[in-house]
Amino acid sequence: MDALYTAEALATGAGRDGRVATSEGRLELDLAVPKELGGSGDGANPEQLFAAGYAACFHSALQTVARSQKVKLTDTSVGARVQIGSNGDGGFGLAVELEVVIPELPHEQAQALADAAHQVCPYSNATRGNIDVRITVSDD
Repeated sequence: MDALYTAEALATGAGRDGRVATSEGRLELDLAVPKELGGSGDGANPEQLFAAGYAACFHSALQTVARSQKVKLTDTSVGARVQIGSNGDGGFGLAVELEVVIPELPHEQAQALADAAHQVCPYSNATRGNIDVRITVSDD
């Protein structure tokens, strides 16, 4: 792959109870284990960061696909839920639910755009075959 951009981040401290920062300083966060996993929940966590990144990336892919098909989109959004749980083999796994909201298009056309975005999005391509990703398209 010919890289077009490289992001760098460094995690310090105790991993999920530490700190993460990007090399250019645009993102600096305290991290904490979620309460649901026995932590304080007083900071961000990797699943939140993954959800935010996936939602933004998928939304961008959706916009790109729509432009390539000459479809004008307004008031769209993509929400992401990232779940962590036991993988049954002593480790952990992730699952993702994406909610794509396209209010101004018929459902079939909106679904086709979301399906095309899922083929283009780098996060979708990275996770395909590795974790469960469910995409729901709605108009509200």
